[in-house]
Amino acid sequence: MKSTVENLSPTRVRLTIDVTFDELSGHISEAYKKIATQVNIPGFRKGKVPASMIDQRVGRASVLDEAINTALPDFYGQAAREHDVLVLGRPEVDIKELVDKEKLSFTVEVNVRPEVTLPDFSKITISVDDVAVTEEDIAEQVDGLRARFGTLLTVERPIADGDFATIDLIARIDGEEVDGGTASDISYEVGSNRMIDGLDAALVGLSAGDVKVFDTQLVGMEDGKTGAVQVTVQVVKERELPPLDDAFAKLASEFDTLEELRADFTERLTRVKSMEQGAQARDLLVEKLLADIEIPVPEEFILAEVNDHLGGEGRMEDAEHRAEVDGQVRSSLKSDFLLDAVVKAESVEVTEIELTEYLIRTSSRYGMAPEQFAQELSKAGQISQLVAEVARAKGLASVLSRVTVKDASGNAVDLEALRPAAEASAE
Repeated sequence: MKSTVENLSPTRVRLTIDVTFDELSGHISEAYKKIATQVNIPGFRKGKVPASMIDQRVGRASVLDEAINTALPDFYGQAAREHDVLVLGRPEVDIKELVDKEKLSFTVEVNVRPEVTLPDFSKITISVDDVAVTEEDIAEQVDGLRARFGTLLTVERPIADGDFATIDLIARIDGEEVDGGTASDISYEVGSNRMIDGLDAALVGLSAGDVKVFDTQLVGMEDGKTGAVQVTVQVVKERELPPLDDAFAKLASEFDTLEELRADFTERLTRVKSMEQGAQARDLLVEKLLADIEIPVPEEFILAEVNDHLGGEGRMEDAEHRAEVDGQVRSSLKSDFLLDAVVKAESVEVTEIELTEYLIRTSSRYGMAPEQFAQELSKAGQISQLVAEVARAKGLASVLSRVTVKDASGNAVDLEALRPAAEASAE
């Protein structure tokens, strides 16, 4: 097989491929075998029809069509690997010449990933926020701890934000109760916005025994349509917080004094905010690279992706939504191109340990065991995507180590010092 590649644009190439019939012979033999199982010819059993009889009854052209249809992906894939073409989307194939028992010539036009020229990362400076733990930050942590040790007391007054209400709910659409839309004796923190849109506003000002109906969009309803929810207040309770003193510190922590507890919160928050500097530096670096580097995208691929998305939603004619989806697809594709270029430039390889650690961290966010999470990814064919995510994160960390990072006050930030010891030792 002979092949050449021609760059039609930064994101599209044309492969010209010439194949001899010797190279095509295996596919032709398989084509004869397949057709032999599909035709009924008197005097011959299915699957035992000789090639000469197939040529006579079915036609040599049909055999060649079958052989070429199965052969094209193989030869196309081989040519793409030979020329290091990273294809994107569906190819367009054009048979240029077919001479029986001599040769097959065809071209393939396909979108490809563009070449991305990366900068000298040692010349880049990123500015991140200062690490500043305020009194408000510490008070928020202390108040959260106090809330955990608070006591709920029944009160005879209207509901206010922060109260707890025991409520009954009934959901209706067009006056009919929704299946599974009834709930009783629910303890709900008013103002948490953790249940139904509009519930918090409906509850404020109600007292025990009050009933109120409000409109809201229920789960499964189309945009713009609403149902009615009836809420009945059974009990109103307020949370009484424990006194903020040394006794509380002993009750709620391993510390003997409130001062020691506050110092511990300060240390923890400082560590968290320092880690956030690393995440912020990473995000700002990607943002800067996307803004500074010209990364072309294949318009045909973008259009196909947008149409697939809109078609699935039944919103092909929604021009405003089309523009929104188009922007999202372009941004995502450019980011992928950038990060994959970093992976290639840094010669990143993902180890089994790194993949396992990533699986464990990610599975915990979904509340699944790592083994179950891995099985689900495998079923969905997303293992390669997972490997790509790990590689991109590793590549980005590699180049970020060469970037100068300073805080808003001008102090140098040592990102290596922010990395967990376990992560550093794994390399």
